[in-house]
Parts: sequence; structure tokens; C-alpha cells
Amino acid sequence: MKSGRLFQIAGIVFIALILFSCEEYPPYAPGMYPRAAPAGWWDDEGASGSSKIVVHVGEQKAYFYKGKRLVGETTVSTGKPGFSTPPGHYTVVSKDAGHVSTVFGDYVDDYGNVVKSNVDSRKDSQPKGTHFDGARMPYAMFFRGGYAMHQGYVPPFAASHGCIRLPGQMAIRFFEKASVGTPVTVTE
Repeated sequence: MKSGRLFQIAGIVFIALILFSCEEYPPYAPGMYPRAAPAGWWDDEGASGSSKIVVHVGEQKAYFYKGKRLVGETTVSTGKPGFSTPPGHYTVVSKDAGHVSTVFGDYVDDYGNVVKSNVDSRKDSQPKGTHFDGARMPYAMFFRGGYAMHQGYVPPFAASHGCIRLPGQMAIRFFEKASVGTPVTVTE
């Protein structure tokens, strides 16, 4: 076999090894999931009055009011089918900036490897040799039982287990500006 042909075969084998190797992609590889929706806006300069939050499930948006003035708007991700966010009139009953779920998360081994992901600890059996690692829900504002608004992944559709996820800085802004007792209205 000529050396040029050997070089060509070696190149094909090298490319095949790269393309078909056993390496796993990270769980949020670019292009793997829909892009997060744009965050929104905030302008409360000179605004006064009581705070109020209105969430429109059909629009996947939340609105923050001071008095009668709209001071902020953000995209959100509410409950997916089977885990809908309940419509109604509520109030913020508690807040926890560093909340970790005791229900939703992953089963992880002693080395930190996820053995079973996106579990409901009340329903999903725990594999032997694992422990529960609760989902981080920063800037949580609870408004009804286990339902909360919190920082999280916000695709352009309903994707949560019933909570209302807000993008990074908007979750912080809503958390800082809403006190316990702030009205929260969830509409379809």
C-alpha cells in the first residue's frame, strides 16, 4: 500500500475516533435545549405604593407593580402539563434566598455522579448507594404550600413542576422588592 493511501486511512480513522468517541456531552450543551427566553425589564424609579405581582401562565410572563404603575416585566416558566401552576389569588407567605428543594432533585452517588435525575423524592425509588440532592431554588418566594417563584431555567414554554421560574437578575429583583404579604395573582 502506498504511503499516501496509508495517510488517508489514518486520517479517516482519526476523524472517526473524534466523531464517534464515548465522550458524553454536558447536560446543557449549546443547542441541546431551547435557548432561554429574554429576561425582561425593570424601572421603579419614582414609583410608590404597594407591591403586587401578576403572573400570566398563557403568556409565560410576570408583571411587578408598585401602586398602579407597572415597574417590571419578565419571562417565566410555569408548571408543565401534569404539574400546572394553580391559578388564583395568593400572597407571598415566606422567602428563602438559598432554598433547596426537599422534594425535587437528583439521586447522586458518593462521588457526585447523578444516578437518577429529575426525581420526585415522594414517588421515585432511591437506587442503592445514592443520596438525594435537592434542586437549588435561589430567591424563592412561597405563595401557596410548596409553590414558589424562584430563579431557574426559563425556556420559552411551561417546564416546571408547578413553581414559577424567573431568569437570574429578575428573580433577584422580584425577591428584593416583594415583601412577605405581597399579593400574587396567577391567571391563565
